Amino acid sequence: MTVTNEFYTNEYEAVVVGAGHAGSEAALALARTGIRTLMLTLNLDSIAFMACNPSIGGTAKGHLVREIDALGGEMGRNADKTALQMRMLNRGKGAAVQSLRSQSDKHAYHAEMKKTLENTPNLSILQGEAAEILVEDGKVTGVKTAIGEIITAKAVVLATGVYLKGEIVAGEYKQSSGPNGFAPANLLTENLISLGFNVRRFKTGTPARVDGRTIDYSKCEVQEGEKDIYPFSFLSDGVPQKQKRCYLTYTNEKTHEIIRANLHRSPLYAGVIKGTGPRYCPSIEDKVVRFADKERHQIFLEPECADSNEIYVQGMSSSLPHDVQREMYRTVAGLENVKIMRYAYAIEYDCIDTLDVYPTLEFKKISGLYTAGQINGTSGYEEAAAQGLIAGLNASLKLRGKDPLILHRDEAYIGVLIDDLVTKGTNEPYRMMTSRAEHRIHLRQDNADFRLTEKGFAAGLATKERYERFQKRKEDVARIGTLLDERVSPKRSGDFLQAHGFPVPAGGVSYSDMIRRGIDIEDICKEFEILKEERPENIETACINVKYEGYLKRGLEQIERAKKLEDKKLPEDIDYAKIDGLRLEARQKLNKIRPENLGQAGRISGVSPADIAVLMVYLGCMHR
Repeated sequence: MTVTNEFYTNEYEAVVVGAGHAGSEAALALARTGIRTLMLTLNLDSIAFMACNPSIGGTAKGHLVREIDALGGEMGRNADKTALQMRMLNRGKGAAVQSLRSQSDKHAYHAEMKKTLENTPNLSILQGEAAEILVEDGKVTGVKTAIGEIITAKAVVLATGVYLKGEIVAGEYKQSSGPNGFAPANLLTENLISLGFNVRRFKTGTPARVDGRTIDYSKCEVQEGEKDIYPFSFLSDGVPQKQKRCYLTYTNEKTHEIIRANLHRSPLYAGVIKGTGPRYCPSIEDKVVRFADKERHQIFLEPECADSNEIYVQGMSSSLPHDVQREMYRTVAGLENVKIMRYAYAIEYDCIDTLDVYPTLEFKKISGLYTAGQINGTSGYEEAAAQGLIAGLNASLKLRGKDPLILHRDEAYIGVLIDDLVTKGTNEPYRMMTSRAEHRIHLRQDNADFRLTEKGFAAGLATKERYERFQKRKEDVARIGTLLDERVSPKRSGDFLQAHGFPVPAGGVSYSDMIRRGIDIEDICKEFEILKEERPENIETACINVKYEGYLKRGLEQIERAKKLEDKKLPEDIDYAKIDGLRLEARQKLNKIRPENLGQAGRISGVSPADIAVLMVYLGCMHR
């Protein structure tokens, strides 16, 4: 690398390296809390770029977006502004696993987020490549760019996405590149290794984009959006009433035959791709091999934006050669004459081992250096944005001399996400799922503001407007709950229950009793003319509280028991190798991860309940 003479810039307190979904939230969290911040990005045109599916939310991911919003983040508001279609997934299941999802306008999402960033006080944006993280005496001091500019800072957030030594792969073709043809970041990896990061190689991929004019939609199933659902942001007033259609189609045996016949040309199976790919979002060739008994796989056809004919072929991610892709895609119903506009590809990139990171997302070996997003081994825009917000906010809190914000597993999906990363680590791209959250009945998307807005406000990120809206909603939900507990006269309630197939009770029942019997709140409101002026989302939250009252109570008891372990802090200077009774694996894992408390220690893979019992005895002896 040829570098010009060094020159200095010292007007910033924090630097965010990267401007994807993690970098955007990190930069906003810092700047909005009064920190003079620079966001350094390889290309201004890649700010908040949707390199894969232009969608926000989905199963468990919708929970993350609402939590980001409740804390004062931007992703939810931007998704609401730029939605092409919105749907509530898992409607037929319980409230805990229902998740909001939007198909976003790819161009509008980027433009809106860029405009928001550009007009945020305390925030500057610079196009350039980070070449080195500067450190003195174990503390970060700034960033050096590829052209020799030294930007001094007391905090740095690394949100490099899939750009670190990124390589695009399709069949026999391999190119040094970031996603969608953007330039990769080839200079920073060696510096990170020298600073003590453990770097490994992951892989992700994306399907082809095709010309919507060449699709025969009559052969596909229509997927309409929904207009009677709440939006992502608690500050938005509703969802778009004019929405675009998506479509569903399927692969077939001919598709699978073409894939199987060309597996020898697949870089995934030929050994060309070395990085570990996502288990829960596999390529179409991986699906055909792993699920050989399946006759077909779902394919969703989704618009990329309002001003383009490009259609995203969700479910057919691939790294097969272009000629095979063209043949393969045209076997799918509706795509027989399809023209590919952008071919599918896999991308390999460098990321770090998050066992070297604190729950604040600060690197254990260097004070003031934080990591967020896909550099931490996660996949997905929502997981990245959640980490970016926490990393940026904790960097800000540290610079302001305040305690960090650490969300626990019983408080937020964000807490589950980060705890999994820093306690268990990940050997493959991590994806958030509802099954990862043991307290998911408490962590619903409808109550994200009840759980988190006060924390965001106390940290200085959630605005006064947001906090006042939350307080109003809190009062409204409480009022609705009180009304639902009112008893109805035996005559009126008896007739109503009998009409719905329930026996007539001896005395009157409350509206809450009716809800517990499974009667729809809309029927109750219509019959008894109640809650006419209340907002639907407030009625929903109050009804969920009624319906799941027993589960919520038992869940709170479990949370209280778990907190007893979380409250037992472990001294920072413990040498676990010297504690008699701990197994060798436990000693090694505990010394590496350095858990903050017994609860976290118990979640470390390789640490058994017997090891926790030994630690409890050890702590007891320390306090005698």
